[in-house]
Amino acid sequence: MKKYFVYGMSAFYTLAGINHFISPEFYLEMMPDYLPFHQFLNITSGFTEVLLGLLLLDNHLRKTACYGIILLLIAVFPANIHMLQEAIEGTDTRYPIIALWARLPIQFVFIYWAWAVKDYRSNSATDK
Repeated sequence: MKKYFVYGMSAFYTLAGINHFISPEFYLEMMPDYLPFHQFLNITSGFTEVLLGLLLLDNHLRKTACYGIILLLIAVFPANIHMLQEAIEGTDTRYPIIALWARLPIQFVFIYWAWAVKDYRSNSATDK
């Protein structure tokens, strides 16, 4: 069962990372003004998500990828709070407040997901 969680997580982060390059405006709009170099940060985070998503598929690199994903999720958490604060203040109405509230605990679900699969080792003989 865990192998499906690993494959799902790999697809999720790889596709999310690719989307940074396909629809950069989506991610650029989310970035707080206090962060410099929005384009660079978008490219870097997109590349990082693709890389971590692909590393999840390797037994020897999975734990490292999971720790990287956890760090990435922690790093973007303040931006999620910032988006919610702007919505509450009425300075940014692009996203529904309920979605922004829901996004906060979902980050912890994603962190747990990475933690739960970090030690999984696929075995081609039993995974078929």
